[in-house]
Amino acid sequence: MEAILQHDFSGKSILIVEDELSNFALLEALLQPTDANLIHCPTGHKAIDHIKNTPVIDLVLMDIKLPDINGYDLTKEIRLLKPELPIIAQTAFVMAGDKEKALLSGCNAYIPKPIDLNKLLDTMSGFLH
Repeated sequence: MEAILQHDFSGKSILIVEDELSNFALLEALLQPTDANLIHCPTGHKAIDHIKNTPVIDLVLMDIKLPDINGYDLTKEIRLLKPELPIIAQTAFVMAGDKEKALLSGCNAYIPKPIDLNKLLDTMSGFLH
């Protein structure tokens, strides 16, 4: 828990694009101590609507496997709307080339599932401070 205490994201809004409720609940539990404002979008289309209608989103945690549009294509769409918005792919796709594919689609970073909390927090911190 000491690692979490080093990360204060209060005042930051993090959009979590994740279709699996259990995965969102895990991220919510892991990130709750950081005091970030967490916003859940279970589909890519809801994420696009939210990004269009929300003036401040500081970071996106992007699942790659979504029910309506994959995270790679969704990242490309977000880049058209907000090119500077940091996007971290967090996915169970961990085969050779998956990290490169995420980065080529426009993601700023890639975190494989299962999530390593310290790696996630350190990566997020690099974009939020």
